[in-house]
Amino acid sequence: MGFLSTVRKIRRQERQMRVLFLGLDNAGKTTILKNISGEDVLSVSPTLGFNIKTLVFDQYTLNIWDVGGQKTLRPYWRNYFESTDAVVWVVDSVDRLRIPDCKEELHKLLQEDRLAGASLLVFANKQDIQGSMTDEEIKEALDLPSIKSHNWKIWPCSARTGENLKTGLDWIVKDVARRLYYSTTT
Repeated sequence: MGFLSTVRKIRRQERQMRVLFLGLDNAGKTTILKNISGEDVLSVSPTLGFNIKTLVFDQYTLNIWDVGGQKTLRPYWRNYFESTDAVVWVVDSVDRLRIPDCKEELHKLLQEDRLAGASLLVFANKQDIQGSMTDEEIKEALDLPSIKSHNWKIWPCSARTGENLKTGLDWIVKDVARRLYYSTTT
């Protein structure tokens, strides 16, 4: 049995996935993570570095890395790419001025070799705030249809209310499971 086969066998038995939460600062990455973990979402402060959370979702163990999105931290994102199965890119749907920066960072990220093949979930966060961009507007602004290197999906959501968070997470877990565990999704 080759090395890759051994790794796949071990991962299949453990049913683990490594998920990387990225996006610009103030997009709501940590709030989303707290919400899906059942924690208080009203006491969130900016992430200066990273948070790690392990949770069980749909019979899979998700090792989630939530990395700060400040401009000074972005060059360090590459330190977290190794063995990543999925990227959750969180977008602040209200911050129209930084959408071009968001697009640039996302497309730069997807060129990284160590993220090749990783599933991509784009959470269009803050949909509960009046005047937020729709998921369709964000899809076009980020030029998501041009992404051919990764299987992707965009979900409108609200980190505060929890709207669509579990649905989006369900999609990414099933997408990764199809790839890693040979169509085993339960």
